[in-house]
Amino acid sequence: MKQLVSIIAFLCTTFLFSQTKVTGKVVDLNNDPIPANVTVEGGSTGVVADFDGNFTLITQQTPPFNIVVTSIGFSSKTFEITANNQNILVQLEEEHTQLDEIVLSASRTPERVFESPVSVERMGIKQIKNTASVSFYDGLENFKGVDLNTNSLTFKSVNTRGFATFANTRFVQLIDGMDNASPALNFVLGNLLGMNELDVASVELLPGASSALYGANAFNGILFMRSKSPFDDQGISAYVKGGVTSQKAAGTNEYYDMGIRLAKAFNNKIAVKANFSYLSGTDWYANSEMDLDMPGADRSNPAYNGLNVYGDEVSTTLNFDELAGLPTGTLGADVVSRTGYNETDLMNYNAESMKADVAVHYRPFADDLEIIGVYKIGSGNTIYQGSNRYALNNFLMEQYKLEIKNDNFFVRGYMTTEDAGDSYDSRFAAININRSWKGDTQWFTDYAEAYIAGRLGVGTGVLLDYQAAHDMARQSADAGRLLPGTDAFKGAFNQVINDPDLATGAKFQDKTKLHHVDANYNFTHLTKKFAEIQIGGSFRQYKLNSMGTIFTDYDGAITYKEYGAYTQIQKKLLEDRLKVTASGRFDKSELFDGFFSPRLSLGYTLGKEGNHNLRASVQTGFRNPTTQDLYIGLNAGSAILVGSAPDNLDRYTTTNTLSFSGQGITGQTEATVSGRDVYENAFSYRSVVEGMPVAANVDLVKPEQVTALELGYRGKIKSIMVDVSGYYNKYQDFISTETVLVPLYGVVGDNTYSLLALQNGDYQAFQGYTNSAVDINSYGVNAGIETKLFKDYDFDINYTYSEFDFDESEDPDFRPSFNTPKHKVKASIGNENLFKNVGFKVSWRWSDAYFWQASFADGDVPAFHVVDAQINYGIDFLNSSFKLGATNIGGNEYYQAIGTGRIGSMYYLSWTIKP
Repeated sequence: MKQLVSIIAFLCTTFLFSQTKVTGKVVDLNNDPIPANVTVEGGSTGVVADFDGNFTLITQQTPPFNIVVTSIGFSSKTFEITANNQNILVQLEEEHTQLDEIVLSASRTPERVFESPVSVERMGIKQIKNTASVSFYDGLENFKGVDLNTNSLTFKSVNTRGFATFANTRFVQLIDGMDNASPALNFVLGNLLGMNELDVASVELLPGASSALYGANAFNGILFMRSKSPFDDQGISAYVKGGVTSQKAAGTNEYYDMGIRLAKAFNNKIAVKANFSYLSGTDWYANSEMDLDMPGADRSNPAYNGLNVYGDEVSTTLNFDELAGLPTGTLGADVVSRTGYNETDLMNYNAESMKADVAVHYRPFADDLEIIGVYKIGSGNTIYQGSNRYALNNFLMEQYKLEIKNDNFFVRGYMTTEDAGDSYDSRFAAININRSWKGDTQWFTDYAEAYIAGRLGVGTGVLLDYQAAHDMARQSADAGRLLPGTDAFKGAFNQVINDPDLATGAKFQDKTKLHHVDANYNFTHLTKKFAEIQIGGSFRQYKLNSMGTIFTDYDGAITYKEYGAYTQIQKKLLEDRLKVTASGRFDKSELFDGFFSPRLSLGYTLGKEGNHNLRASVQTGFRNPTTQDLYIGLNAGSAILVGSAPDNLDRYTTTNTLSFSGQGITGQTEATVSGRDVYENAFSYRSVVEGMPVAANVDLVKPEQVTALELGYRGKIKSIMVDVSGYYNKYQDFISTETVLVPLYGVVGDNTYSLLALQNGDYQAFQGYTNSAVDINSYGVNAGIETKLFKDYDFDINYTYSEFDFDESEDPDFRPSFNTPKHKVKASIGNENLFKNVGFKVSWRWSDAYFWQASFADGDVPAFHVVDAQINYGIDFLNSSFKLGATNIGGNEYYQAIGTGRIGSMYYLSWTIKP
C-alpha cells in the first residue's frame, strides 16, 4: 500500500510539474499592444492576449516546443519555447490587405474594414496611384456594386443599388465633411467641385441607406473623399497629363489635365495648403437620329422626333380635309413636327474643369485641437442630361468652411453657392431659333398649304403621292430657314442662349445658396469601459434663387430649412468577438413631419485566428423631396414641371391662347391654368391615350422611405480575401412623377366641357411630383475576392447582381427608372514591382444589357465590356513617376444611358512629381 501511494504521488507530481507556463506581450512595430491569438504549434492549446497585449499560456508540453502568434492584419510569427516560465516580447509586422484598411465612414469612428458593420469600399493612396482609369474618380467604377454613369467627359454620376439618373438625388458625396451637391439641382456634378487627385488621402463608399448617421439624402449610398493634412503631407507636388480622346463622331482630339499642390507647416501650430487643377478636352458627341416615336423611321417621317435632334418636339395635327374644305377622308390628317437642329449644331463640346482650394490649419495648443478654414472653387463646361440636354458653360460653384475639431469632436459650418454662368437648354435653343425665324402658326400654315397643293396638283397639274407631298411641304415651309454655320444662325443662336425667358430664349439662370452646420461628439474616451457613444446633429437652409427660370422664385428667393440629430452606441462582447452597433437619427423639414431612422448591426468574428467576420444590419432610411420636387416651375417642352410644395401650387401659372369659331364668329381668347390644377383638375395621361379619360389622382409629394436589410461575410481563406454581401430593400412612398393633362376649360368630371377640351386639343401637359402607392422592392448580391497570383501579382474580381420588382397593375403610371444592369463583372490584375521601379495594372469591366428610363428618353442599353490599362515607371532621383495608359482599349464604343454620346477611347501619358 505504501508503495502504491508513493507511485501515485510520484505520477501526480510529475504531471503537475510537467506543465509549462509562458508569459509575454504582443506589440506592433510601434510598440502598441495587439490583442492576438497565441497557440501551441500543432496543438489546440491557446489563449488570447488581452487589450494591453499581455498573455499567459499554460500547456502540458515540455520544452522545447513552438508557439504561433497571429492577429488579423499582421503577419503571423513563430517562437521557440526552451524553458518553463519563459517571458517573451512578440513584435508583429502589419500585413496589408484591403480588409485591414482603416475606415471612418461606416460608424463615424475609425475601424478596420474587416469589422465594419455594413458594406464599405475604400480607395487609398496606393490604389489611387495604381488605378488603370484616367483619374482616381473614374477609378470608382471598379468598385463592386458601383455604377459610374458617363454623362459627359467631365460629369460622371456615381450610384449604387439601382434607381439611378444623372440627376442622382439619392446619392450623397462629401468632401472633408462638406456636401458636394449643387444646391439648386440637389445632385453632384461629378468631380466639378471635387478634389485635386494630389490632395486625396482616401476615398470611402458606403452603398445603400445611411440615413441613421448621415441624414435625409444618404438614401442609396454615400461617397466620402478626404484630403491630406498640410501638417502631415508637406511640400510641392504636381502632375501633368496629356493625350487624346478618340470617338467616331468627334474624331481624335487633344486632352490634357494638370495640377499642383503646395503645403507648408510653418511650425507645430499653423499650416497652410493650396491646390489647383485644370482639365480640357472634347466631349463625347451625341448624334443619334433615332426616331423616338417611331423607331426605324427616318427624317422623312412627317412627325419625326429625333433623339439628339431638337426643335422637332414642336408638332401639331394638321387636318388637311378640314383646312381645304374637302370631305372627310379625302386627304386625311397627319401629325407634323417642325424641322429640328442636330445637337452637334447647338452644343458646346469644349469640356473644361478648373478646381482650386486654399486651407489654413491652426492648432492653438500644438495638440489635437485644430481650427480649419477652407475656400473651394470649381468652374467649367460640361453637359447635363435631365429632362433635356443642358450645356453648362462657365458653371461656377464655391464653398466656404470653418471647422473646429479634435480627436473627440467636430463642429463645422459651410456655405455652398453656385452661378449657372452661360448655361442653356439645347432643346429650347432649337425651338426658339426656329421661332425667331418663323412663328409656329405661320410655319404650319405654310406646310399645310403646300401639302394640299401638292396632293391636288394646284398650279402644276401633277398630283403628288403622300410622301412626295410631305417632302415638298417641308421644303416649302423651311424655305429661308436659318442654317447652321451661317452668320444669321449664329446671331439667332447667341441671342436665344442669352435670353432667360423660355418663351423666346434658352438661358439657364441660378444663384442658389446652401447653408449647413453639423457637429459630433464622441464620448468613447469617457465611456470606453461601458461602450463607445457619440451624438451629433445638423442644420441646413436652402435659399433658392433662379430668378424664375427654374423655380417659381419670380418675386424673390425661396427659403426653407431642415434639421436633425442622431446618436450611436457601439459595444464589443464575448471576448471582443461580437460587435453591436445601434444608431438612431431624427430629421425634420419645415415642410414635412419629422422622421426617425434607426439602424441595428451585428458583427461577429469567428475562427481560431479570427479570420472570419459575419455581419448583419437592418435600418430604415428616408429621403426628403428635392428643391425641384418642391419648387420647380419649368416648361420642359413636352410638359411643364411643377413642384408640389403647398405654397408652390399657385406660384406657377401659364396662359394659353384659344382660337374659336362658330355662328359666324371667329376669334381668340386666353385661358390660364396653375400648378394647383395638376393636383385638383387634371386627366391621367395614360387614360387619355387609352381613350377612356379619367381624373388623375395625384397627391402632394412627401418623403420616401426604405427599410434595408443586409447580410455579409468578410474573411481570409488562406491567401484569398473574400467579401460577400446581400441586401433587400423595401421602399414606401417612392418619389416619382406623373404626367397629367389639364383642360384649359371645364372641370374634370363634368363630362362636357373638360372632355370637349381634350377633343379640341385645348389642354396643357404637366408633370407633377408625387409618391407611388405601390410597394417597390429591390435586392442584390455583391461578391468579391482578392489574392496574389504567382506571389507578386495582385488579382481581384467581383460580381454584382441587382434586381427589383413591383406590381405594375397597382400603379400603371409609375416609372421606376431602376437603370442598372442585372449582372456586372469587374476584374483587374497588376504588379507594383514588375521590374525595378516598373509597375502595371489592367482592369476589365462587363455590364449586362439593361433598360434605361428617364425623363429625357427611354430605351435599351446594350451589353458592353471595357478594358483599361496602364504601365508606370518611377525615377527615384527625380521624385517622379510616369504613367502611360489607355481606356476602352479596342475602341468598342458604348453608352450607359439613352441620349448621351457614345464613349470612345482615351490615350494618355502623365508625369507626377512628389516630395
